[in-house]
Amino acid sequence: MNLAAVGGYFTGLQARIVAALEAIDGQPFHSDEWQRPGGGGGIDDHPPAPLPKEGGDGRSPSSQSYADAALERSGGGIDDLSPAPLPKEGGDGRSPSSQSYADAALERSGGGITCIIEEGGLFERGGVNFSWVRGDRLPPSASASRPELAGRGFEALGVSLVLHPRNPYCPTAHMNVRLFTTGGDDPVWWFGGGMDLTPYYGFEEDARHFHRTCKAALDPYGAELHARYKAWCDRYFFLKHRNEPRGVGGIFFDDLNEAGEAGFERCFALVRSVGDSFLDAYLPIVARRRDIPYAERERDFQAQRRGRYVEFNLVYDRGTLFGLQSGGRTEAILMSLPPLVKWRYDWHPAPGSAEEKLYTDFLVARDWC
Repeated sequence: MNLAAVGGYFTGLQARIVAALEAIDGQPFHSDEWQRPGGGGGIDDHPPAPLPKEGGDGRSPSSQSYADAALERSGGGIDDLSPAPLPKEGGDGRSPSSQSYADAALERSGGGITCIIEEGGLFERGGVNFSWVRGDRLPPSASASRPELAGRGFEALGVSLVLHPRNPYCPTAHMNVRLFTTGGDDPVWWFGGGMDLTPYYGFEEDARHFHRTCKAALDPYGAELHARYKAWCDRYFFLKHRNEPRGVGGIFFDDLNEAGEAGFERCFALVRSVGDSFLDAYLPIVARRRDIPYAERERDFQAQRRGRYVEFNLVYDRGTLFGLQSGGRTEAILMSLPPLVKWRYDWHPAPGSAEEKLYTDFLVARDWC
C-alpha cells in the first residue's frame, strides 16, 4: 500500500479540477496550506500564511506549483517546516509538485491544501480541498459501521469539493474520494467516495448526462457497480426528517477493500476513475445553464433549497462529522455550506409551477441512465 502514491494522485486531482474551474469561472481560487499537530489534536493555533494570490511569473495560483509557492513564503514551508525536496520527475506519472507535497506530508503530522472561491463569475461559493490527517483514535463517525476498529490510530486522506453556482438553473455539485487506514496488529484500509448533483430547477438532459458519466466511470470495474452505488447514494443523501432526497443523486461507496496488493491497486484504479470523471460529468451541465436568465423568484427558491443542503451536511454527513471530530480545519470543513440560505415556515410550491416539478419529477428515485 503506497500512501504517497495515493496522496500524489489526490493533490494532482485537486490541482487539475481547480485549474478547470478557474477557466470556466474567470476568477482565481484562493489557496492556502495548513498543518495540524499529530495525535488527534486540534487545529494549529497559528494559521499558515496564504499562498501568493498571483504567480511571480504571471501564472495563476492553480498553475503555479504548490512547491514553488511554498518556497516563496517566508520561512520556507508550513510553520517553518520545509517540505521534502522537489523530485525532478514523478516516478509514477504524478506531477513533481503534487508528488512533493504528498511525500512531504508523510513526514508531517497532517495537514492539507484548501482552495476556495467566493463571489466568482460563475460560482457564488465553492471549495476543492485536500487533507491528510492522522490521529490516535478513530472518530465515532468513521468507526460506526466498523465497531471493531474503535480506538485505533488512523490516517485519512482525500479530496472533497462542493460547488454552489450563483445561477439557480445551475446545479450544486459535490464529489469526494478518500482513503482510510488504521493501525494496530492487523492494519485495515478502505477507500470511499462518490459524486452527486443537487439541482434547483431540473433538466432531464442534465440528470441523464451526470448519471451516465458516473456509470461509464464504474463499468470497467464491474457492470453491477453503478446500480449498487447509485442505490447507496439515494439512501445516503436522504433527509429523513424531511422525507426527501437532497438532489438527483449520483454514486456513493464506502468500505471498498480487496485483499492483497493487487486488490489495493484495483480499488485505487476505481477511485481514480471516479475522480477523473467529475469534470466530464459536471462542466457540460454548467456550460448549458449558466446564461439562462433568472429573477428574484428563482433566487428565492434556490435559497430555500439550499437550506436542505445545510440541514443534510450538519445533521447527517459523515465527512463533516469526521472532520469536526478528528480536529480538522473547521474553515475547510464548512466550505461545503452555501453563502445565502433561507427557511420559511411550512412552505410549499405552487401547484403546476416549475418549483413543484422539482419535487414531483426529480426528487424521486429514478433510473436516469
